[in-house]
Amino acid sequence: MSQAMPTATEETPRAIAGEVMPEDSQAEAGLRPRRLSEYVGQPKITSNLKIFLSAAQARREALDHVLFFGPPGLGKTTLANIIAQEMNAPLKSVGAPAIERGGDLAAVLTNLQEGEVLFIDEIHRLRPQIEEVLYPAMEDYQLDLMIGQGTAARSIKLDLPKFTLVGATTRAGLITAPLRGRFGIIFHLDFYAQRDLEVIVHRSAEILGVEIEAGGAREIARRARGTPRIANRLLRRVRDYAEVLSNGRITNAVAGRALDEMEVDRFGLDEVDRKLLSAIIEKFDGGPVGIGTISASISEERESIEEIIEPYLIQIGFLNRTPRGRVVTRAACEHLGLPVPQAQQSLLAS
Repeated sequence: MSQAMPTATEETPRAIAGEVMPEDSQAEAGLRPRRLSEYVGQPKITSNLKIFLSAAQARREALDHVLFFGPPGLGKTTLANIIAQEMNAPLKSVGAPAIERGGDLAAVLTNLQEGEVLFIDEIHRLRPQIEEVLYPAMEDYQLDLMIGQGTAARSIKLDLPKFTLVGATTRAGLITAPLRGRFGIIFHLDFYAQRDLEVIVHRSAEILGVEIEAGGAREIARRARGTPRIANRLLRRVRDYAEVLSNGRITNAVAGRALDEMEVDRFGLDEVDRKLLSAIIEKFDGGPVGIGTISASISEERESIEEIIEPYLIQIGFLNRTPRGRVVTRAACEHLGLPVPQAQQSLLAS
């Protein structure tokens, strides 16, 4: 008698798309590499970062300020932790939305230790007045403070310890030029190759104590949208299926069946991806259509579409951004089994 498949409703489509879910934080912490030698993928970044770290250590200086940008889940936070580990320095982490006033940032900066790494996530969301406090801190390791009010107000400068600011953002275009210019090291993280994700899945499975075949790792990596966070998340969910169906062993067949049940297709697209593409095709003749209209039509926030959903669809050639709006491609129509809209046929053929 066959066993019933577990339900797939526990993992929402948004949970597959690369966004950090509350349950991920603890699980991801144990799977993250702690040293640069353990890090898989992004070879240009890791090779350059190794040189910069070695040079800073040889000079016994703090590493220059570092900016990481790219889609969610590609390892920006992991690399910030690795920098701190490699420099044998403490790490202090804060999200930009949590810094509401200049005084909040001043409190963080004045409590830093010599050589400490300050990690600011979503750094593009810093308010302009807070950026003004950050400029002299990054450039001169000084903090400008105003004491008193009115005619009695005066400015004083406090010296700060030499520290390394590591900023992370999914929206590099929203970072102001003065702030971006104060980062000495800037890296763009791109989607991972499937072979790198297979290595990551095998490593994570070993840490989790999960028996996995090469075919199972390959199937998970193939559907992971080029993103390690998603690969690890899918691995944990496929493990649940394997424990019920395959004595805990993840084979190619078990991984494929589990991911099909979770409605993650062979390109890694989930329900929200398909909803977005289908809406453009069926409601707007394939585009071009503005992002605000798409957001309203599928009830998804504009920011989520731009930061989480679109980058991968553009990467695999299913969606184009044009000056007039978003346009689906012929490949997207064929993948969804939908006819190319009449209004688009001449455009796509040209």
